[in-house]
Amino acid sequence: MNDGGQKRYGPLGSALVIIPTYNEAENIKPIVARVRESVPEAHVLVADDNSPDGTGKLADELAAADDQVHVLHRKGKEGLGAAYMAGFRWGIDHGYGVLVEMDADGSHQPEELPRLLTALKGADLVLGSRWVPGGRVVNWPKSREFLSRGGSLYSRTLLGVPIRDITGGYRAFRVETLQGLGLDEVASQGYCFQVDLARRAVEAGFRVVEVPITFVEREIGESKMSNDIVVEALWRVTAWGVGSRTGKILGRKPS
Repeated sequence: MNDGGQKRYGPLGSALVIIPTYNEAENIKPIVARVRESVPEAHVLVADDNSPDGTGKLADELAAADDQVHVLHRKGKEGLGAAYMAGFRWGIDHGYGVLVEMDADGSHQPEELPRLLTALKGADLVLGSRWVPGGRVVNWPKSREFLSRGGSLYSRTLLGVPIRDITGGYRAFRVETLQGLGLDEVASQGYCFQVDLARRAVEAGFRVVEVPITFVEREIGESKMSNDIVVEALWRVTAWGVGSRTGKILGRKPS
């Protein structure tokens, strides 16, 4: 990773865990409870895309009972990237110092969040990684592991970014990091959104650290992974890689 030179890091400030939801009625209460137990000082923002199954209503009930739980109701399903972008802006506007990405389905274990936050004390961005020593996945078929490992390898190679798990979505950002990534220019969605933010962080010279996590496949509900997400990631990463290499030849800065 980028070593960040001799940068001295200030206090982290308060943390906001952003949990995007779409039809996660069976998962939302358990995951919020686990976050609140694992990091009691952290706040939670449920960014719900108008879930037909009532997830937003359940989140409102949690918020009514706990002033450290908040809900952002969105008009409809617009993709993971759009939900996180809305959550980032909400967190920045409300003065949080750390913004965390976390899935609603339990695949990102809240019990591992303290490890990410500890690492963030000496970094700009911390990634929970399945593919560094100590990281692993549970209950995945080999085909999906091959797809994930292959996607990270392809992205890492084409973009020249030294991140082992560049598609992973369990992340902790300092707010200053997000503000330095040009968020207004981010248009990618799905898992490509994660690649986009990571490569922007490296290109901007931020110190990015990976810590091992255990990724557990969801037991309840349906995965949001689709062929469209994979196709978008493939063509966008290819375009970024070709653009970056062309820019280097022409002496242009990365975009």
